[in-house]
Amino acid sequence: MLQRLNPQNWTLDWIAIAESALIIGLAVAAAYLLYRGIFAIASRLARASETALDDLVVQKIRRPVKWAMIAIAITLVAGANENLAAVWEPIARFVRPALLGWIAYTLVKAFALGLEYRLQTSEEGGVADIATLRSRKTRISILSRTATFVIVFITVGLMLLSIPQVAAIGTTVLASAGIAALAVGAAAQPALKSLIAGLQMALTEPLRIGDLVVIDGFSGRVEEIRMSYIIVRMWDERAVIVPTSRFLDNSFENWSRKNEKLTGPVMLHLDPIAEISPIRAEFERFVDAHPLWDRRTADLLMTDAYPESIALRLSVSSATIGDLFQLRCDLREHMLAWLREHQPDALIRHRLELPGGHAKAPEAEAP
Repeated sequence: MLQRLNPQNWTLDWIAIAESALIIGLAVAAAYLLYRGIFAIASRLARASETALDDLVVQKIRRPVKWAMIAIAITLVAGANENLAAVWEPIARFVRPALLGWIAYTLVKAFALGLEYRLQTSEEGGVADIATLRSRKTRISILSRTATFVIVFITVGLMLLSIPQVAAIGTTVLASAGIAALAVGAAAQPALKSLIAGLQMALTEPLRIGDLVVIDGFSGRVEEIRMSYIIVRMWDERAVIVPTSRFLDNSFENWSRKNEKLTGPVMLHLDPIAEISPIRAEFERFVDAHPLWDRRTADLLMTDAYPESIALRLSVSSATIGDLFQLRCDLREHMLAWLREHQPDALIRHRLELPGGHAKAPEAEAP
């Protein structure tokens, strides 16, 4: 067929074209039928399993495997047909790395999906503690994104090198190794920095998905960890985007590094006339009866004393950060209400004493 497509003779051999089209059609049909048969069996086996994980994996890899089988079928028939091979091989050099990269990308996503499903099952069943679950979830997220980045990078490179013009340019550039190394190093520095930061985040785990962190005055839960940035969801549902390298280069607070247990203060600034013993007794009574107290910490200390005020620190603890916040709010509200009822003089008021009255005030008339 192609012999009749050369510049000396542009006459088309319709018989050869029809023969090649028929061969391709039969190969595609056979590959499609084989694909349907294999995945029918795989889907039946997945439905027979006890978990939904098999169904998720089968659905994830269905499309790339279908097109890969079709490409393999065309490659096999092209090996026995010179005319078809002459047309298919230039296309296959571009299609093969794309399909292989797609399959590898899908397998990584399916593997990460399976691990996340197991973690979710463990969390619902209470098999592992929250810190271990967050650690595993963070590693799965970062390592899967790193693997997909590498797969996409290599796939695009192989696809570009399959183009003769690009391959010739690449060979010329590689001939100047020193200049190429400097150029590639300068161009890839941001991507490599993000890649290294993501890997360091996965290995050292200064924070994990679900941790409550405070950085640059923003506090919230780590919602997502990517190679170049981290999403922190605040209490009012705002999302703060923080570069990954900032968590490695700067100090930040992690309130749930090991677990959710935390101790928090409630500060009361009172008049020095306040009686501390009754206040301490009421504080202990209220905390002991509160359902959110985990019975670890309940202390009342006078941390400061000034001529016009004293500072009481009421420390309480709870099993989770959310429970602690609610407990502190309830304690603050209750203690102020109790002070207004039982020790109103303990609440600070601004007073102004003017001995003999004010100079400009009119003198009171004599009786």
